[in-house]
Amino acid sequence: MDISPGEALRWLQRESGHAVRVPVAVIGTRTPTASQAAVAERMGALLAGHGVTVLCGGRSGVMEAVCRGVDGAGGLSIGLLPDDEPGAANPYVTVPLATGIGVARNALIARAALCLVAVGGGYGTLSEIAFALQFKRPVFLLDGAPAVEGAMRCTDADEALERVARVFLAL
Repeated sequence: MDISPGEALRWLQRESGHAVRVPVAVIGTRTPTASQAAVAERMGALLAGHGVTVLCGGRSGVMEAVCRGVDGAGGLSIGLLPDDEPGAANPYVTVPLATGIGVARNALIARAALCLVAVGGGYGTLSEIAFALQFKRPVFLLDGAPAVEGAMRCTDADEALERVARVFLAL
């Protein structure tokens, strides 16, 4: 019986009794297009639906969209905020962590994640991608994310989920 990496991920995270607790980071622009917001929300819903914890910057734009998707699927999102107070988080973050370190939190997001999915983005997203690649974390690019050598472009959230699943399963 053949199963897809996504099905294996769902089994690992939901039924095996040995779920991987290291989160997947979803990063991206604070000013997404409608398409980017939809892709980020779908990515959040897919990850949460497979039992994956999502890490993001916890603020607006792609970060809010991914958290909305996670929330709608009953999952867990962690917002690693640049701010001093947890109240700066978007309303869909499950666990807001106020760091007070500004954009230096980008390095923490890249280091803490098993892999990263970027949706659109500018300089902040580019810095997270660069840190992730330096830390040997796989990076998957969606919908206008900056192209960086070593990161892998995906056509849609479903393909990104399959690639994330392969990271979890060490395939």
